[in-house]
Amino acid sequence: MDFDRLQPAYALARRLRGKAGIVKVGSQLFTAEGPRAVRKLVELGFEIFLDLKFHDIPNTVAGAVSSAAALPGIRLLTIHTTGGVAMMSAAQGALGRAKDHPAILGVTVLTSMGPQTLKEVGISGTPASRALALARLAKKAGLGGVVASAHETAAIRRACGRKFLIVVPGVRPADSSANDQSRVATPVEAIRAGADYLVVGRPITAAVDPAKAAESIAKEIASAARRP
Repeated sequence: MDFDRLQPAYALARRLRGKAGIVKVGSQLFTAEGPRAVRKLVELGFEIFLDLKFHDIPNTVAGAVSSAAALPGIRLLTIHTTGGVAMMSAAQGALGRAKDHPAILGVTVLTSMGPQTLKEVGISGTPASRALALARLAKKAGLGGVVASAHETAAIRRACGRKFLIVVPGVRPADSSANDQSRVATPVEAIRAGADYLVVGRPITAAVDPAKAAESIAKEIASAARRP
């Protein structure tokens, strides 16, 4: 079996053991390696955030969610809230009544999208107003939470309650580049806004010492959690 295409991700994950409990498998890695990538990372002791952002007709998304939930170690998985309530409800229903199923998160507005980008694709309103409206739809459909930027987190928390998970991507330490993200936040800002989980990519994956970078971010998170 050819292990070469998975090797860089696997090697990075090995360096991060003990520094993170959940690793994200996104569309690039899953398209290249499929379920094997998930299984190999679970073997290292990680839980998986399967970020494939399913968006299709309700029946197709329900089938995709059912297949994803059957993989080992899936803690969180994503669908697009813009698929509508029927699609989101079908996705949630595909999990059945098992207590140990993954949490389905509805992706609201991508952190790369600003007001002009929304306008270009025919969506009115600000990213903040759209994200809040979509989060409310996700809760109505029975999803476990959403993916939203830190800029919308506080409003979503107030509208959707304490038990509704909010996963915040686009997290960058204060001294990091925003790269192709337009709505970013530091770990401290995201935690104070009410985030349950932070998604940190390139500040760790592109670091000279990924483990050290992860430790530094974990310290930032801990310091935010200790402050009133």
